[in-house]
Amino acid sequence: MAFRFRNLLSKAGKNSTNVIAGTAVASTAAAASITFLSDDVVHAPGYEWYHTGLFSSFDHAALRRGFQVYRQVCATCHSIERIHYRELVGVTHTEKELIEIASEVEVVDGPNDEGEMFERPAKISDPLPSPYENEQQGRQANGGAYPPDLSLMVKARHAGLDYVFALLTGYVDPPEGKEVLPGLYYNPYFPGGAIAMPPPLQDGGVEYEDGTPATMSQQAKDVTCFLNWCAEPEHNGRKKEAAKYLMVIAFTIVMSGYYKRFKWAPLKTRQISYLKPDQMLPK
Repeated sequence: MAFRFRNLLSKAGKNSTNVIAGTAVASTAAAASITFLSDDVVHAPGYEWYHTGLFSSFDHAALRRGFQVYRQVCATCHSIERIHYRELVGVTHTEKELIEIASEVEVVDGPNDEGEMFERPAKISDPLPSPYENEQQGRQANGGAYPPDLSLMVKARHAGLDYVFALLTGYVDPPEGKEVLPGLYYNPYFPGGAIAMPPPLQDGGVEYEDGTPATMSQQAKDVTCFLNWCAEPEHNGRKKEAAKYLMVIAFTIVMSGYYKRFKWAPLKTRQISYLKPDQMLPK
């Protein structure tokens, strides 16, 4: 490329500036067209999420339902290894309920006094279990594709909440002329359109404990909210603390303004007279 520019400069002479400018414009246009042609993805539309308001918090009923969807649907392939059962206390379930839920899972622990590994019921201090022992086992069970951990999935994707919801509800038949390899499914919101994960949700796929109709969109909304909480468990606490700080700052500003006016008002209202040099001499 540098050799080409040197040849252009030597041939152009006085018009070298125009040649360089024209070449730069052509290169920029070519790059833009390549980017446009490779953008084989539909961007997720913007949805209204209640908890994204300035002082809005998570809907804990939705988080409980989302955890149920994760346990019954998503946990067969995906893990949330950054979240422990104890962190869900007061968020989705009570401590007693989570102890019972955790005890249903067997985890490998050890070594014991004999130096051997053993299995035991999970404790509330254990992380949510992974469906696979290692990545190789996960790929073997999914035709070479490894299901990613969902702990930070909402933060790891552009337009995270909207993307996850659109992906879960966006499975459609491929358009005419679009070939999808066997074992893959068409989802326009996934880069490239072909995704190895089959449609995970369907109407009535779970039976909510609170009687909420388990439509596909309802399940997608609830599990998306739950994954958002997993990626940002301090969300509600941070907003609560921010409200306290803003109140303290507002009170400090008001008191500072009042003190400044109280302290300086008598001095600012005094009249200052200037004496001439001859008036300052003693008589």
